[in-house]
Amino acid sequence: MVERNIDMEEKNIKRQNTGPAGNRVELLAPAGNLEKLKIAILFGADAVYCGGYNYGLREGADNFTMEELKEAVEFAHRHQARVYVTVNMIPHNEDLVGLPEYLHQLEELGVDALIVSDPGVISIVKEEGIKVPLHLSTQANTVNWASVRFWQEQGIERIILARELSREEIKEIREKTEIELEMFVHGAMCISYSGRCLLSNYMAARDANRGMCAHSCRWKYYLVEERRPGQYFPIFEDEHGTYIMNSRDLCLIEHIPEVIGTGVNSLKIEGRMKSLHYVATVTSVYRKALDSYYQDPENYRFREEWLKELHKISNRDYTTGFFFNRPGPEAHNYGTSSYQRDYDFMGVVRDFVPYKGESRSGDSPAEGDSSAIGEALVEVRHKFFRGDRLEIFGPDCDPFEVDLNYIINEEGEEVEEAGRARELIRIPVTREVKPFYLVRREKN
Repeated sequence: MVERNIDMEEKNIKRQNTGPAGNRVELLAPAGNLEKLKIAILFGADAVYCGGYNYGLREGADNFTMEELKEAVEFAHRHQARVYVTVNMIPHNEDLVGLPEYLHQLEELGVDALIVSDPGVISIVKEEGIKVPLHLSTQANTVNWASVRFWQEQGIERIILARELSREEIKEIREKTEIELEMFVHGAMCISYSGRCLLSNYMAARDANRGMCAHSCRWKYYLVEERRPGQYFPIFEDEHGTYIMNSRDLCLIEHIPEVIGTGVNSLKIEGRMKSLHYVATVTSVYRKALDSYYQDPENYRFREEWLKELHKISNRDYTTGFFFNRPGPEAHNYGTSSYQRDYDFMGVVRDFVPYKGESRSGDSPAEGDSSAIGEALVEVRHKFFRGDRLEIFGPDCDPFEVDLNYIINEEGEEVEEAGRARELIRIPVTREVKPFYLVRREKN
């Protein structure tokens, strides 16, 4: 019988040896829940951003209770990482009820910064004497150096720049200001200026500026001429419809030297509503690229395997956004609003049990698993089967493959499939694995 009291801490796994040193840029990753926060930090993030149940812009994320935020801050600080909490909704009067108490609670927890966008929220922070540093959200649409100076005068310590800026514009802002600057380098783009959208409000009665975006820009659209009601004209169509506002995803992994050359202080990955697999993969790839650059800037070379890894996660094709020039039609997907990915996320490693002698779990090894050295205890997230070939990767190892010659369920029985979500199963592995390693399978 498999024990379920698996320690959710990092056990023997160690976070990648990272962290700002000198003028190194910070790698900032999303954390939609506590597990994703731990994954982000262990896979190389210098800092994470997350939200409580109120006042943020991602109501669809799991978000954090106060108890979880406390554990998150303790975990991050134990690993020399930082936690930034979003208080960046555009609030109406009723949204301000309870805000001062909430801000004081965050201060008591020791969070490292508050991400804000509304002048009223900023004024309440000041009135309450909150000493937590303030980062201005991309929702404030900061696109010029004069605005940066204005916000610095209001007590803001970092500006999260709007996505709609070119490399040259960012460099000019850096030259004319001294405040910390943060920019997005990876993740979903928005049809509206840095997320200030009203489509969701009008079409689904869900206020995107208060955390409830319905992603109306991803829906299928046709044109209707006013004197021809009921006749729908395609704009650019396939058998599934047309998607005139469906942006590709931002990806600047091929341009790390140019990004660092802008002089920004922090590189941000979008995705608090994305999967555990997304957070681990993207954070790990950008961590490797940044570490490679700082190890030898003069001889830095982009590696194709980094981009290959980023195609294993869900994405809508990639674009460099506004970084080099204003994006044209090529920056949008006209054929589908669906994500594409090369791999499926299958589970999370919780422990490793080495074989004793030539036996596995007291029995004879299954036929064909002679190269295995032990078993991984895996928490299942999606169904997989005996005979599958899986890929395992972690923060301190490159991806490697294993063939599933057997699967042992929680009752100690050999089975043909692992089908129950959150079930703990054992599979053979050819290398030692550690808690928080992830398991994925290539799509057929």
